[in-house]
This record gives sequence, C-alpha cells and structure tokens, in this order.
Amino acid sequence: MMSRSFQRLAMAGVLAGAGCVLAMGPAEAGNTPPKTVPVRLLSLNDFHGNLEPPTGSSGRMVDETGATVDAGGAAYAATHLKQMSDKNTLKVAQGDLIGATPLISAAFHDEPSVEFLGKVGVTASAVGNHEFDEGYAELRRIMNGGCHPVDGCSPAGEWKGADYSYLGANVIFKRPTQSAERQALDALGGKNTTALRDLLKEYGIPALPPVAIRWMNGVPIGFIGLVTQTTPNIVTAEGIKDLEFIDEVKAANVASKLLRIVGVRAQVVLVHEGDQVTAGQSPDACSAQPGAGNRIATQVDAEIDMILSGHSHQAYLCTVTDPKGGTRLYSQGGSFGRVITKVDFRVDVKTRDVVRSSVVADNQVVTRTVTPDPEISAFVQTWKDRVASVANKPIGKITADIPNTASASGESPLGNLIADGQLVAAKTGGNAQIALMNPGGVRTGLTYAGSPAGEGDGVVTYGEAFAVQPFNNLLQVVTLTGAQLKTVLEQQFTGGPNNQAFTKILQPSSNFTYTYSASAPWGSKVSNMKIDGVDVTDTQTIRVAANNFLVGGGDAFLAFRDGTDLWSGPLDIDAFAAYFAANPSITPPVPNHITVVP
Repeated sequence: MMSRSFQRLAMAGVLAGAGCVLAMGPAEAGNTPPKTVPVRLLSLNDFHGNLEPPTGSSGRMVDETGATVDAGGAAYAATHLKQMSDKNTLKVAQGDLIGATPLISAAFHDEPSVEFLGKVGVTASAVGNHEFDEGYAELRRIMNGGCHPVDGCSPAGEWKGADYSYLGANVIFKRPTQSAERQALDALGGKNTTALRDLLKEYGIPALPPVAIRWMNGVPIGFIGLVTQTTPNIVTAEGIKDLEFIDEVKAANVASKLLRIVGVRAQVVLVHEGDQVTAGQSPDACSAQPGAGNRIATQVDAEIDMILSGHSHQAYLCTVTDPKGGTRLYSQGGSFGRVITKVDFRVDVKTRDVVRSSVVADNQVVTRTVTPDPEISAFVQTWKDRVASVANKPIGKITADIPNTASASGESPLGNLIADGQLVAAKTGGNAQIALMNPGGVRTGLTYAGSPAGEGDGVVTYGEAFAVQPFNNLLQVVTLTGAQLKTVLEQQFTGGPNNQAFTKILQPSSNFTYTYSASAPWGSKVSNMKIDGVDVTDTQTIRVAANNFLVGGGDAFLAFRDGTDLWSGPLDIDAFAAYFAANPSITPPVPNHITVVP
C-alpha cells in the first residue's frame, strides 16, 4: 500500500526538482480532439564515450539481414538520430554513457561525451554502474557543472553540466547526514522536511532524481531510472561508500506509484541491467536468455508500459508479460552507439495511458553508410586534436601482438604483463610481493601494427595503453595471509558464498604460480601456491598489489577486504606506462603461471 508520506511528498510537488516538471501541456487544437496521440522514443545504452567510430569487433554489428556491418561513431549516430526523429520524438538512454571510455573522452573526465549527448537531444538517462567509476561526487559534478577538483577545467572552459537528467530510483543514501538530507530535499525541490523524513523511514533518501516527466503532444510521459543493484560489486567501493543500491523492482514500483499519484499513467523504465543473448541474431530478434533483466521486466508494476534496458551490451526486442497478464516491450540496443532503439506508440488522450497494442519497436543499426553529421564531426575532431599530444606519445615497443585472449587456464599474456608492471610499481613504497589483475579491467589487446602510422613497428602509444586500462584506478597493496590469499583465489569460481556469477580468473604476476582443479568443490579448488618458487603457507603474510577496484572487493572478490596495512600508489595506467619506459622492448609473456588439473 502506498504510504501517506509518499502521497504528501508527491502532492506537495517536490518531485518537480527531481526532473518531474509538471508544466501544463499544450492545449488541444481544433473542435475534435484526437482520441490518441503519437510518441516516438529513440534510445541509446552503454555508449561508453565512443565519440570516434569504435574499432575491431566493438565496431561491428549484425544487422537485420544477418550481415555483419561496420557500426557506431558519434557523427554517424547523430545522422541516424536526425533521420529517425520527428516532432513526436523524445530521446533517452539507459546508462554507461560514460566511464570505461576511450582517451578522447576519458582525458577530460567524459565531459565531451556528455556534451555530445546533450547536443543530439538526450533528455533523460538512467545511471549505469560506470557513471560511478570516479565516485558519486564526480557524478554530481558531471550532472551539475563545475571544473574538476584536481585537474581543473578542460580546454573548453568551465563545465556547464549535463543537458539531460540522470535518474536512479534505486540509489539511496546509507546513513544520511543532516547535510545529505538537506541536499536530497533541495534535489527534490521541496521544503516539506517532515515528509522527507517519513520517506527515509520507508524507502530512504534518494541520492539521485528517481523519475523525470516529459510532455509530448499534450500528454505526460514518465521515466523511471534504475541501475543494476550489483553496482557495489563492480565499482570502486570508496566512491560509493555512502550509497545503497536497493532492489530494482522495489524501487521501480515505488517510483511508479509516485508517477501515478501526480497523474502520469504512461510510464517507461530505463534500467541499466539486462540479459545475454544467443550470438549472431538479428538486433530485432527476441534472443535474450532470461536473467536479471527479464526478472525486472516481468516483475515491475503492471502500470509500467515498457522496459528499455542496458548493461549486457546486447541487442534484442522482446515482449514479456507483466504481473497482471498484460504484455509490454523489453528491449536493449547493443553498446558503443552501434544501435538506436526506436519505439513508436500512441497514448490515449483521456486516460493518458499507453495503448500497448500500438507499440512498435525497431533496433536500427548505426551504419556508416550515411553522411556523418558535419557539426558532430567537427565537434569530435576538436576533442581529437585536443587529446592528440597525449594519445600519440610513444611509451615503448612490443616485439609481437600481446593479446588479452584467455588461455585454457584463464590467464592471458596481456593480463600477466599488466600484473608484472603493477608488481614493479608497487615494490617501492608498497613492498609488494605479488600482483593480481582483474580480467574485466583489461579492455583490449596490444597489436604490433597498432602504431599511429600502422607501420607494424611495434610502437605502443599512451593512447593504446590507455585503451587497455581506461578506468584510472589506483594501484594499491594490502597484506593478506596465505589462507586469505587462497580464499581470494577460491572466489574466482562459482559456488561460493560470494555469489560469483561466473568464473573470473585473476591475472597473476609472473613470480606467482598455483594449481586449481575445475572439478573440486568450492573451497578446495586452489593448491600449490608458490611465490618465486617457494611454497606459500597459511600463516605467512603476503603483500599483494591490485587496483583499488579489487582491493575494495570488486567483482565479488570480497576476501580482499580482509587485507590490512593499505598502501596506495600511482594510477594503474601510469604504472603500465612506467613499465614500458623501464623495458623499451617487451616480448609477450607466456601465460603458464596457473596449472589446471581435473
């Protein structure tokens, strides 16, 4: 049942400051008003700052005919958006628009990407987990404006803030201070302190606007933003230490009731959570394999008309059943700006609700056969020029390709190389004895022909190195006992109390070896740990280097949190670059440090 505090909160109009601008819609024209009006949504998800056309497999997409085509790039996306837009169009997004971005965006804390999205007319987006890569405070700066507190203003001058609303209905404060309560109250635009305190008791003080309302053709459309509740496991703990990420369905249902109270019946969930698909399918196929995204799509309140998703980087269009037996759209549009999801529907003027039988969705591939938008092309080139001096600086050479492709044991040559570099960087000051790298943090391989001129001379530039590790994580060292280190390694596998979703093999520095059994029960998989050829005992203490994402328990490696005597060193990318400087010609490591037995 809806609490009275929510009713008072909504009726008092405090939702206006959360993006719910309830201005009067335009009057109907003529003597015979229409029974329904059209609305078109165009949505993007998981853009990840790909202003330039993404390369390799990240820049290709299977189209509706089954052909694999080149796709993506901001200037091409802008052209497609213009071609698909009409007077009935609203543009929205489902998170991870920033974070894990190419250097052209990351070097300027993703301000160029956010500016681009504003230029093409995005009006509201769910936050994704990567929006928290630099912490909650930095996300607020991106939303509201101001220069970076450490790096200062970008070459474009003082940042003005995002032109679209970031939404997170399931992001609340853990232990709100008085100032946090004041901040939330200001964000909600109201002065009903009693109602806000009541809200805290039953739901929590929102750290971000939960909903946004946009008018189209005289009817209000409500957008509910959600981010995966697993966010604390996949971002750096320190940056979100004051936040709680509650169940997506619970938060969506509360937000839906709030919208309904203020008269908004047409409701769209923008959720940064999704499902995997059967590979090679058309982007218009319902190839999603039911998982976390499907749970949300089928369980949120029946009042919600459609669910546009993200996070899993897949493309699908599905029809699911709501809790009352009705049907509704559940979709996702790939990643990196390669697909735009177009949704056309009609809204009943009298009831202000979506006519679900009118919903027609299409995942359109952002092909590069169109003329790139000249304004956005110039915009991207400006930022490319600004970052060129950094990106094109050589940092060393490699003798052959160093891939991030996992071997049979789960380790990769590039993962080993990164760990070796981290070990060297963390020995002085941190007294590191071994290093471990999370495989998800190795985003692409290094190619011998990857120099700017493409001459095959093995030159590695800073930009290429940054593409490998784009997260700007700190290198840290903690002390673990041998037993605790074994627990960390056990947490690589499914079946344990940490609820690891799938096996994630940490990439070891070359001086650390061990054996694991794929068939042994959880807790008994890892054996024969050695450092520099010497057996590791349960009671000895070991200084372990890793990035702050892992040290904070990221990727469900919770045993890292048991580490003591924390030392923080350079950024991971700086450690990587320094390793190249100290080793001007690097041969690919052999990934043979982990032995697998039945």
